[in-house]
Amino acid sequence: MRSRVLCGLAAAVALLATGCGSGGSSDGPTGDATDRTAAAAAGGYPVKVADCGGAETTFTAAPKRIVTSNATSLEMLLRLGVGDRVIGTGFPPGKGTMPDDLAAQAAKVPVLGQTVIAKEKLLGSGADLYIDTFAAMSGMGGGMGGAMGSAPTEQEFAAAGIKHIYLHSTACAAMLKGPQQDLTEVEADIRRLGEVTGTTAKADQLVAAMEQKTRAVQAAVKTVPADRRPTYFFFDFDAGTKQPMAVCGRQVANAVITLAGARNVFADCDGDFKPVAWEDVVAHDPDWIQLGVRDRGSEAENAKAFDEAARFLRDFPATKGLKAVQEGHFVRIGSEVTTIAGVRNADTVQQIAHTVHPDLVK
Repeated sequence: MRSRVLCGLAAAVALLATGCGSGGSSDGPTGDATDRTAAAAAGGYPVKVADCGGAETTFTAAPKRIVTSNATSLEMLLRLGVGDRVIGTGFPPGKGTMPDDLAAQAAKVPVLGQTVIAKEKLLGSGADLYIDTFAAMSGMGGGMGGAMGSAPTEQEFAAAGIKHIYLHSTACAAMLKGPQQDLTEVEADIRRLGEVTGTTAKADQLVAAMEQKTRAVQAAVKTVPADRRPTYFFFDFDAGTKQPMAVCGRQVANAVITLAGARNVFADCDGDFKPVAWEDVVAHDPDWIQLGVRDRGSEAENAKAFDEAARFLRDFPATKGLKAVQEGHFVRIGSEVTTIAGVRNADTVQQIAHTVHPDLVK
């Protein structure tokens, strides 16, 4: 069994091997009005970006030397067409986890840390911008304590000439006033990075493509009453099996599940992730269970991992009688594209919807 420290990472950052309408997220601390300026509309400057607490960072020009905390923000920058400005990353993409059209470019990015980038290496990297995906990690901004080492202070970032910003959809998720029920926060992150890097037109294109996909799904499932939509449990297999780790309402996965026309059985739990008991899962008796495994780097290895997760649920006394297990209602979609913010969240919405509503979503 994995250590509880690693399980905590699994709920927050071990996923990082990979890389709509209004919803509850719009009333949280990350709304566009707090951190976007009219000057950014055409890629102009200055651009102001707020952190989770509202403190602003101002950009008077596009950054030229960017370091990303992990593969998530790296993929966003590659999609925006500014990969040539990225001088390093932590939590690099694992083998086979980056989309084919981005893999070669991603492989050229120097790896400054296999996990969290060491404080001294980050401050001495020569970066002028550091993009942080998870503010809630002490190893790079918050809650893992000494397990991941100390993070630079904002004063140390400033002294090194590094501006420090966050992906709000993940870093600020636990602070939202309501659940994430659509991809507003993710799309805002993409637009925000577009403004900062001077690529607003590309950012708008990426968001428009996401919205087209999710709107199509919503139109297809709109005839299914909310209280008749299938219940859904995201089983984070790689976080360990002794105690399941639930994705709560403020997590990106809740938005993905909701948009797909399903009901996250743990949507009401507080925060973004929360350890629960198997008794809680049994009490919900979900209609569908997503086998949340990290990308192993090949279709064959992924298939083995999905099979292993399904076998556990079939053999484990507490879960073998569940409706979804008895009926084989397993959703085989990777963890990264479900629980980590990115353009591919919209594809996951389509895939889940097609699985749980095959007659409605082709």
